[in-house]
Formats: sequence, C-alpha cells, structure tokens
Amino acid sequence: MQPLQAIPLPGSVPTTLSIVDLVMQSDTIVKVVMLILLLASFWSWAVIFDKTLRLRRLRAAATSFEESFWSGGSLDDLFDRVGQRPLDPMSAVFTAAMREWRRSAAKGLLGTAVMRASLQQRIERVMNVTVGREMERIERFMSFLATVGSTAPFVGLFGTVWGIMASFQAIAGSKNTSLAVVAPGIAESLFATALGLVAAIPAVVAYNKLSTDFSRYAGRLEAFSTEFSAILSRQLDERP
Repeated sequence: MQPLQAIPLPGSVPTTLSIVDLVMQSDTIVKVVMLILLLASFWSWAVIFDKTLRLRRLRAAATSFEESFWSGGSLDDLFDRVGQRPLDPMSAVFTAAMREWRRSAAKGLLGTAVMRASLQQRIERVMNVTVGREMERIERFMSFLATVGSTAPFVGLFGTVWGIMASFQAIAGSKNTSLAVVAPGIAESLFATALGLVAAIPAVVAYNKLSTDFSRYAGRLEAFSTEFSAILSRQLDERP
C-alpha cells in the first residue's frame, strides 16, 4: 500500500521561503537591484578595511617621524634620510619645506629681510599645498561610502516597489488573492529593502567615523606645519 502524499491546496502558502529561493525566483529587475546592492556592500567593506588599516599605519608613521623630528638632531640630516622617498604625509610636508629652503639657500635668496620674508611665505604655501594633496589622496573613495550610504536605501526601495508591482500583476493574472500568490513577491521586495539597509548602514557609520579620524589627522599635519614654519622663521630671523 502506497503512503498517502499531501497535495497542496489552492491558496496555500509555500512552507519555505529561503534567501536562495527568493533570489532565484525573483524578477530580473529585482535580481539586478540585489546584485547592485551586494556589489556596493562588498566594495564598501573593502574601502572601510583599507581606510582603517591605512589610518592606523599613518598614525604610527607620524608618531615615529615626530620622535625623530623632536629628538634634537639636525634637520638637514633628517632631510637626507627621508627627503628622497617620504613614506608618509608628515614626512612629505617636511620634505617639501626643506626642499624649498635648500633651493632658495642654494640660489642665494636669503640675503635680505625681504627675501627671507618671501621664502617664509613660499614655505608655508608649499606645506599647505602638500597637506591638501596628501589628504586628498588619503581620503580617496570616501565619497563612495557617502554615496552608498545615501542612495542604497532608495535603490532597495525601488526593488521593493518593483516586487510589489509584480505581486499585483500576479494577482491580476491568476485572479487569486491568496497568500500563495502574494507572499513570494512581497518577500522578494522586502529582501531588496533589507539589502539596501545592509549596504547603507555600515557605509554611513564608517563614513562618519573615518571622516572624524581623517579630520583629526589633517589637524595633526597642520599643527606640525605651523610648528615647523615657526622653527624655520626663527632660523631666518637669526641669520645676519
């Protein structure tokens, strides 16, 4: 005697709505939306890890350079060690200022007070330009995090709207308002919204945190530029 098998009744709801089933059974547009959000989330996490590790290395390099700078040694010796290949933004700022100093000294532009004042202004401009250039390079792809954080929920919402529209079309085509017809489309649309939030929330949190950390690092570079400029100005004033 063959065992009896359950026959699904019309209007019954499927017992499994796994994530894989939702993705595979979703509309093409919803699949594209999900793929875009997954790629955006993956790239966001890659940017987050890269910036976090880079910021940690930059802080360590800045601390090491400041120890060498304030150790009391000769600035010329320090420039000879790091001037050819500065490995971090702070040493790059120092190198740019020292290179301008040496170039002016080699051309004999330190003879008068007017020339020395002009050199002081050039050195300050060079350091400011270097700080801006280095921070622009460090903060690369930060705009991507901001874009994902602000647009991913709306992209997910688009998938939600499209999934609900597909559900209503299925209702109209089958002339059946049971949950068996409505549930899959609604589940797909809600999953698209969830993916949008999954992509957006880490991007927003990381953007705010990294922006604050980069602002503090930029302030550290600017403080070093101000202190170094004061040292050079004092040396210029001491020249006969």
